[in-house]
Order: sequence, then C-alpha cells, then structure tokens
Amino acid sequence: QVQLVESGGGLVQPGGSLRLSCAASGFTFSRYAISWYRQAPGKERAMVAGITSAESMTNYADSVKGRFTISRDNAKNTVYLQMNSLKTEEKAAYYCNRPGVGDDWGQGTKITVSS
Repeated sequence: QVQLVESGGGLVQPGGSLRLSCAASGFTFSRYAISWYRQAPGKERAMVAGITSAESMTNYADSVKGRFTISRDNAKNTVYLQMNSLKTEEKAAYYCNRPGVGDDWGQGTKITVSS
C-alpha cells in the first residue's frame, strides 16, 4: 500500500523557516519523482516544488524560487522541503505526492505564518 506522510508543519513568524518531511512507503522510492503541493483556504492545490528520481533535478514555482529548497534522501525514503523567509500568504496545508501517478492525497501538514 502506497503511503506518503507529511510532517513538520506548525506556526512560524513571517520571515521564519520550517522544514517539512515526506516519508514514503509501499513503492520503490528511488524510481519516482516527488513533488510538494500546497492548498490555501479557499484556493486550489498548486505545485510548489518537485524533484526527479535519478538525477534529483529540481523545479520550483516562481513564487518560492530562492526561498524554498527540495531535497531527497533515498536511503530514508524521504523528501524534504526547506522553507525560508516564509510569508503570511503561505499559510496552507502542504502535501507531497508522485506527479502523474494518481496516488490518493495524504492528510498533509499545516503551516501558519503569523506574528
């Protein structure tokens, strides 16, 4: 059974940092690209960052370039999202998934950016 479990969310002040983790199981992790997505209240879910399988190439939404970094540890079946200089409008639920595969969405991890 495929599982993608997000963690690491919480409350952070504007300008602060958080690191999210996505722990995967049920499939050969190293063979798949993984992406992070977020969904703010009342808005559609959107891709934030992605990382390929073999070469670990990365891509980012324009709004997070230079502030967010996605990485993966294939030995731990985990993808990370380091988020720096967080903004209040980035309050959202963050999810990870395999792009194009059609996995069910997990419960996500919620981030609140507030002073």
